[in-house]
Amino acid sequence: MKNVTLILSDGSKFHGRSFGYEAPVAGEVVFNTAMMGYPESLTDPSYAGQILTFTYPLIGNYGVPPFTMEPNGLPTFMESGKIYVAAMICSDYSEQYSHWNATESLASWLQREHIPGITGIDTRQLTKVLREHGVMMGSIVFDDEPDKITHADYSGVNFVDKVSCKEIIRYHEGAGKKVVLVDCGVKANIIRCLIHRGVEVIRVPWDYDYTSMDFDGLFLANGPGDPDTCQAAVDVIKKQISTSRKPICGICMGNQLLGKAAGATIYKLKYGHRSHNQPVRLVGTNHCYITSQNHGYAVDATTLSNDWEELFVNMNDGSNEGIRHKTNPWFSSQFHPEACSGPVDTEFMFDKFIETLKG
Repeated sequence: MKNVTLILSDGSKFHGRSFGYEAPVAGEVVFNTAMMGYPESLTDPSYAGQILTFTYPLIGNYGVPPFTMEPNGLPTFMESGKIYVAAMICSDYSEQYSHWNATESLASWLQREHIPGITGIDTRQLTKVLREHGVMMGSIVFDDEPDKITHADYSGVNFVDKVSCKEIIRYHEGAGKKVVLVDCGVKANIIRCLIHRGVEVIRVPWDYDYTSMDFDGLFLANGPGDPDTCQAAVDVIKKQISTSRKPICGICMGNQLLGKAAGATIYKLKYGHRSHNQPVRLVGTNHCYITSQNHGYAVDATTLSNDWEELFVNMNDGSNEGIRHKTNPWFSSQFHPEACSGPVDTEFMFDKFIETLKG
């Protein structure tokens, strides 16, 4: 293992050892507090352009599942077809792994996909720095090649365009109700959840004008980066809601794009929500749910137009976790109802969407 150094934009340095692909890299440094799910997180397109730090200390102990494809064209155990993080950081990488479904080590997977991995870093201190300062850019430098330093931009970059599909893809054709899914960086499990509920999914690029297509409902998917770089998608949503009452559901980036179409502004959170343990409350009730999340931006609910209202709020910081229209079947969540490390009690968002299609 080569010695490496993580250099943050404020000058902070963290020393560790490389166990992944050996190449300098740069990106926005973020942290995730989940205790499991690294194969799913690493393949989540929402992490594009980011160096992902796992706060849970032991990573790699259950290896990596096989990369197999289902008959419908979706990966069986991953959230996409490749690793999207720029690099990953952990405190203690387990070289030995044991799991009934594992076929290779995390290290071999990272090396095969040319993704750097660092272990031995004090992730507790790194997380404290990020919480106090906020997320910031960082560079991974190999100590034996200190002059090879890379730099990257995150703010203002349209990462959605980088990860979205480039042509229309159909799933479960002829199944009945048709759902147009706007691919901003969609996770495979969102498509699985829709297919399992008996609908045909028409996956379109993020900036595609679907308003003249034949469909029954619109689904706005998750994705990476700043929603303010996706004005083309917002313009199409505005066109859709101005001419039709067809049901709309959004998740994560979808919540933010729907919020922008509803007149709201977006702001960047200090260090984002990336975990399996974010508590949200259903507005108007005392119902609270523990949710999985991965986002760095939020809707400013105070700027919503009068026809819209909040649907969920975060119980930790009061930020918006979902919106809904007061009369039309349009609603969204900032969290991921389809993601879990245990409970699946927010999957009702998909059920509610399917019900509105039938109504």
